[in-house]
Amino acid sequence: MFDAVLVRNSGPAIYYRREHDEFRALAKAQNVLVLSEMSGKADMAGKQYLVDLFADGYPVIPTVDRPADVGRLPTSVEYVVKPKFGADSVGLRFVRGDELADLHDDDILFQPRIVFDYEVSFYFIGDTFEYALYAPDPSRRWALECYEPTHADLAFARTFISWNDIEHGIQRVDACRTGAGDLLLVELEDLNPYLSLDLVAPATRDVFVADLAASITSLIETRGAQS
Repeated sequence: MFDAVLVRNSGPAIYYRREHDEFRALAKAQNVLVLSEMSGKADMAGKQYLVDLFADGYPVIPTVDRPADVGRLPTSVEYVVKPKFGADSVGLRFVRGDELADLHDDDILFQPRIVFDYEVSFYFIGDTFEYALYAPDPSRRWALECYEPTHADLAFARTFISWNDIEHGIQRVDACRTGAGDLLLVELEDLNPYLSLDLVAPATRDVFVADLAASITSLIETRGAQS
């Protein structure tokens, strides 16, 4: 017997999409408690949310999912094309603007190729901010260093944490800093975010572990009592 399932280190679901969908269906049918909660609206459900958030005026990298809508994007020399259920740059490619009209696939996204200063990630358990890391060199995405967020940075990140409305679970808000100084959402990883805990201070790591244990306990006590 078990009280809840914690999903960790399972890799990108694009490699085992059928099995992942079966797991979700079985967990829902048997009322199994899963952390992160499967109600997540971000990467857990694919990247359609980037299209929807852009349409709703959120600060995300401009994103559409039809060649006919590319005119809504900022003009760019190159565009990023990526699968809606991709992860870790799987299937990502760069194309010229005149090549977009030939792409007809319901499962891909279109974005302008943005030049940015760096990428930064904000890590949360539920709506509790834990720590932040950034890649000062844009060409080395996972050469991460500790980052001290400003109040404005955290307000940006919390915008998407509030939108996703996951009470129990780990979430990572990935953003890029544009040359104008703005942050734009790259993705909201709510399924299985890599944590890079080896890069944070021991005290920060201990707090994260304690908060994760508390989140699991809270999930069992609250959701379990309702079932």
